Amino acid sequence: MTKPPAAPIRVLLADDEVLVRSGFKVLLDLEDDLTVVGEAANGDEAVERVRATRPDVVLMDIRMPRLDGIQATAEIAATPGLERVRILILTTYDTDEYVFDALRAGASGFLLKDAGPAELLHAVRVVAAGDALLAPRITRRLIGEITARRRAVRSGEQRLAALTGREREVLALVGQGLSNHEIGAELFLSPATVRTHVSHAMAKLAARDRAQLVVIAYQTGLVTPDL
Repeated sequence: MTKPPAAPIRVLLADDEVLVRSGFKVLLDLEDDLTVVGEAANGDEAVERVRATRPDVVLMDIRMPRLDGIQATAEIAATPGLERVRILILTTYDTDEYVFDALRAGASGFLLKDAGPAELLHAVRVVAAGDALLAPRITRRLIGEITARRRAVRSGEQRLAALTGREREVLALVGQGLSNHEIGAELFLSPATVRTHVSHAMAKLAARDRAQLVVIAYQTGLVTPDL
């Protein structure tokens, strides 16, 4: 029996630049497994349209009028029923130190605004799958630089006390940007077992997704910045 095709990944575009939204829309709509379900020119519109359309992924610019991308991300993440919506932050990297705040607010990762078409398509698919943080090397560097200046009030040991030794090992490798398969190879575990440890760590640390686990790994000193 032929397996029915999977439903396309539904994407909402939030950016105050019309040309940026138009370019992304053309690129995404050319793919059979991706479809654009809405657009927003500011943060308020983004929140409203996410609630109306419930997309799988939101491409969210940080700098928008009326409500910026961080505030919009926080509102979406805090809305019951929108837990499965993944938010991919668009940033210029060199100037947007607010990316760290966006990850803490509930974003699943970030993408450079000058990324090429293949990188954009890969980013949307990865974030939709929810199984890896986008651009791990760039993400680690950015989080590391900012976290070095923003130490958590609670000590690392206090925050990590609820984790088992194995869960700490897995968290450290998640913080280094490794996928479940890579972590499994490193620790001689199956990907399914790794996934279970990741889920347990997320629950114990009240992390919304894998991106927040990376932030916690740096905040607690489990992973140190490689600058």
